[in-house]
Order: sequence, then C-alpha cells, then structure tokens
Amino acid sequence: MVGVEVGSDGRVDGVIGALTSYIRDHELGPGDSLPSELALSKELSVSRTVIREAFRSLAAMRLLDLHVGKRARVAELDHGAMSLMIEHGLGTEQISVHQIYDVRRTIEMRTASLAALRRSEEEARILIDHAKAMETQFHSPETVMEHDLAFHLGIARASKNPIFLLILGAFQAVSRQTWPIGWRSRSSDEDRHSMNALHLAIAKAINAGDPQEASQLMAKHFDESAKALLAAGIA
Repeated sequence: MVGVEVGSDGRVDGVIGALTSYIRDHELGPGDSLPSELALSKELSVSRTVIREAFRSLAAMRLLDLHVGKRARVAELDHGAMSLMIEHGLGTEQISVHQIYDVRRTIEMRTASLAALRRSEEEARILIDHAKAMETQFHSPETVMEHDLAFHLGIARASKNPIFLLILGAFQAVSRQTWPIGWRSRSSDEDRHSMNALHLAIAKAINAGDPQEASQLMAKHFDESAKALLAAGIA
C-alpha cells in the first residue's frame, strides 16, 4: 500500500480510497482478508479509530464483511446497498414507482432475450416451474408473489450477467411493496390468470431459445403491470 495518499488530516474517505486501492492492487477476491487494523494504521499513519470507521463504511456498502475477532474480508457482490438507495429515493420522492418500472422494463427485456440464448436446461425448467406455480397457487397471492419475484431473478441469473442480477435484486424490496397493489388493481380473476399465463409464455419462449419472442412478451408484461399500477393511483 506504499505510495497511497490518505491526506494529512487522516480523513475516513481517504482511508476508504486507500483500502479499495489495496484490494484492487493485490487482486483480492471474495473471502480474502485485509491486513489487521494495527498494520493498516501504521502503514497509513492514521489512528485505528479511522481504520475502523473506514471498515464500517465499506461494510455498509457491502464491500467488506466484518466479524468480531476476525480480520475484514472482501465481500461477495451484494445488491443491498443499491436496494437501500432505491428505497431511499422512492421514500423521499426523488424517484417514482413508474420510473422504476420503466428501468425494469428496459433491463428485463434484455435479460429475457439473453436468457433465451444462454439458459441451461435446469434454469429453463426452474422458470417454467415458477410460472406454473403462480397458477396452481392462484388463491394464495403471497405465494404467487414469491414465485413471481423468483421468476424474474431466475431470468436475470440465466442471462449469465451478474450485473443484471444485482440490479434486479435491488428492486426486490420495492417490488414487494407494489406487487400486492398491482394484483388487487387488476379488475378480475381473469386478468390475474392472464398475467400468470404471460409469465408461462415468457418461460416457454426462453426454453425454446427465442430471444425476440421472450423480449416482446416481457415488454407486454411490464406495459400491463404499469397500467395496473396507474389504475391503482400509483404514479
């Protein structure tokens, strides 16, 4: 870590920059340990309190894992920090539900297309199973919701791009708030059955390896979901 500048005042943000540089420069991966607080304190000429605060900040961003009595370790990629940012933006009215759905529509058209090209047989089977379960569990909306959320994450996973999985994972908390509203706002059970059937059609298009059909069906799904939320007064 020699040569890394943290500033004469030993500010936490400078130490954060030094620690992230250390991770990159030493090619550390998930589960790898950083040096001890004492070693870093000496190396960066700052107090252990500053090091500890930098660790906490990085842990809050889900970049480090901290456990009492153990050295800080590089964390697995996690959507938690992004999820908090999205929920904060929604709660403070800096973003809207429909803006979120607009982004999701764009991303999920792409994930559906890629999943049709890249999915494994097992991933395709899981998607079909989730879609069928949405219909067989029709009279348990909470169960339908869980299969619906897992269905969309499953498509992102099948796209073989972990960034898509992170982004869509970050939308899960908001989706849990809006999904029941969208379900109730559909005018009849027939409309709800139609939504479930659309999920199965998407799964079958992915299973068939048809990226264009999968993408178009996903666009239709989000257009109908946006209408349902508008009907419920969600702007």
